[in-house]
Amino acid sequence: MTKTVLVTGGSGYIAGFLIRQLVARGWHVNTTVRSLAREAEVRATLGVAPDALTFFAADLLSDAGWAEAVAGCSHVAHVASPFPAGAPRNDDDLIVPARDGALRALHFAQAAGVSRFVLTSSVAAIAYGHSGDARRYTEVDWTDPTAPGVGAYIKSKTIAERAARDWIAAHGTGMEFCSVNPSAVLGPLLSDDFSSSIQFVQRLLDGSVPGTPRLGFAVVDVRDLADLHVLALETPGLDGERFIGAGPFLWMNEVGAILRDGLGPQARKVPKHGIPDFVVRLLALFDPTIRQVTGELGRTRALDAGHALARLGWQTRDARTTILDTAHSLLERGIVRV
Repeated sequence: MTKTVLVTGGSGYIAGFLIRQLVARGWHVNTTVRSLAREAEVRATLGVAPDALTFFAADLLSDAGWAEAVAGCSHVAHVASPFPAGAPRNDDDLIVPARDGALRALHFAQAAGVSRFVLTSSVAAIAYGHSGDARRYTEVDWTDPTAPGVGAYIKSKTIAERAARDWIAAHGTGMEFCSVNPSAVLGPLLSDDFSSSIQFVQRLLDGSVPGTPRLGFAVVDVRDLADLHVLALETPGLDGERFIGAGPFLWMNEVGAILRDGLGPQARKVPKHGIPDFVVRLLALFDPTIRQVTGELGRTRALDAGHALARLGWQTRDARTTILDTAHSLLERGIVRV
């Protein structure tokens, strides 16, 4: 008998790859979108068999549609969470939907008799708000959302995962729970609706930044991240677990060097020189995307994904491949023109 899994946020970047992998493994997938007006578009993007995927309208801030979406499901992957390019006007614009959406999905999953619930959290819930950065973060670490300089998105992911784990402890009898905590997600695109992380590669390629700032991030390929979610859904005995989904930490100048080496003339706009921190802070006055990361200038946040390897056998592909596949997708889709 075919098992059915609910993947929330079906129009999103991570969810799209996860849905495709689950369908390829024989699952029937229910998925949520905020409006069924997007169903035809998302179906065309995913390209899976029509009878393997069912759409439901559901919003993180409303109960409507959730009972129907999760009915008959044995598993849930709760991927949906807000991730804007710029900073919100109010922190609660991100915190409330992230936290309440996770709790809403848990409540309806429990009521439907779901046996395994996988939450897509983030390394944002692990590696921030700590003093110093000269170490590798693991699953035992938690972000301090009250620390100075911790932004709204980081707060939202931390508070949402904490709330979900507290809810499971109080109400989750009979339902296994674990989380996947990805770093910056890159990789090929299924559509022009992609992860905000990809904007860093986009801006290097299109020359919209005058130099490489002293910024870096741990990279994970969206295809490998989908694999990790599948493992978290299917591997028995993972209740309470937490899995970092991250590859190596790379500075922006290292990403730029990979692009120039791998793309040749197509990377002619990629800056070759660094940009001083004060210039980045000046640009941040006019660019909300840059404004969100100025606190990361010069900081290393290396992450240890060894637990996912030891427990699940999960590994990432070479980061160079991920970065170049991201760039090729941006160029092929005309998102970047050089």
